[in-house]
Formats: sequence, C-alpha cells, structure tokens
Amino acid sequence: MEIHYKIIGVLLMLLALIHIIFPKYFHWKDELKSLSLINREMMTIHTLFIAVVVFLMGLLCLTSATALIETDLGKRISLGLGIFWGLRLITQFFGYSSALWKGKSFETTVHILFSLFWSYLTFVFMYIATC
Repeated sequence: MEIHYKIIGVLLMLLALIHIIFPKYFHWKDELKSLSLINREMMTIHTLFIAVVVFLMGLLCLTSATALIETDLGKRISLGLGIFWGLRLITQFFGYSSALWKGKSFETTVHILFSLFWSYLTFVFMYIATC
C-alpha cells in the first residue's frame, strides 16, 4: 500500500500545480468582473489555499507513507483524508450540473478521469483507515 500513497502524493502535488492555470483557462479576468471585489478575491484566494492544502496532502503522502499506514495517528489522518476525498467524489456527481460535461467529449473525459481519481483516493485512504 505504501506505493499507492507515493503515487497519490505525486498526483496530488501535480493536481495542486494545475491550479496555477485556472485563472487563465477559465477566463477569470473576464468571468469574474461582475462579482463584487470581496467575491472576486475570495474566489482567487480560496483557490490558492485549496491548491496549497492539496499540495501539502500530496507531500505528506509522499514523505510519510509508512507513518500514515502503520501508526494509529496515521490511520486517523487517512480516515480524514478518505472522508475528504469521498465528499469530493459525491460532489463530482451532485454538486456540479451534468450540463457542464454531458455531450462534450473533453469535459466528459475529464469528468470520468477525476471521478476515477476521487474514487481511487477514497478507496486507498479508507482501506488503510479501516485495516
């Protein structure tokens, strides 16, 4: 299972780095103009902090896999991570409208890939937490 934590660590760190392109890719300069200053800044600042937390989760998995798997505290942290990513998986289906991806090949592919990724994260963390 240690290899899965290391894989997850690398993938989460990459996911965090992908957040760098969000403002340009999603055209936030134009899209967020209609928002108040506080809402516009909350959008960008919260995205930054989500990226930092995801990066740190990845770093933790990459550098502390053994401790996360073998210690009581590590299992509790794994449970928390499993719950977090399980909620993210549920949000993938019930938080976002299917109109965002249905009938669009790229968006459907991304939706499926991330659904599989969230499932993988949830399974690995919950499996370790319950062993």
